[in-house]
This record gives sequence, structure tokens and C-alpha cells, in this order.
Amino acid sequence: MNGQNRSDVFPGLEVDIVLKEDQRTGRLTRGIVKDLLTNSSHHPRGIKVRLQDGKIGRVQNIIGTAANR
Repeated sequence: MNGQNRSDVFPGLEVDIVLKEDQRTGRLTRGIVKDLLTNSSHHPRGIKVRLQDGKIGRVQNIIGTAANR
């Protein structure tokens, strides 16, 4: 999954995000979703999230699902 639909992204999910400063290079950062920051149901560049370590970026890839949703 590519992370463009809000319904596919939820807290506890492991994802790859692109940080604002890495948008030109496309460098990805992996982490666990803490909060969803995009309110719309779909975003073409990816749903914006805050990871548990505080980093904020747009979801590019969904790696794994949490056991409890």
C-alpha cells in the first residue's frame, strides 16, 4: 500500500515516510505512526503523520500492520 488513503493508516502501523527536508532526495525514514495529521480521506502525496519519535512526514510505504487496530 502506498499511504495515500487515510483509512489505510492508523496509530501503531510501521511505515516509511519522507521528511520535508528529504523531499528532493526521496530519502525515507522508517517508524511507527503515533498521530495522523491529514484530515482528508485521500492525499496524492501521502497522508501526513507524526511518528513515535516525533518526526513528521508523508507516508510513502506501509510496512506492517499492528496486531490491534
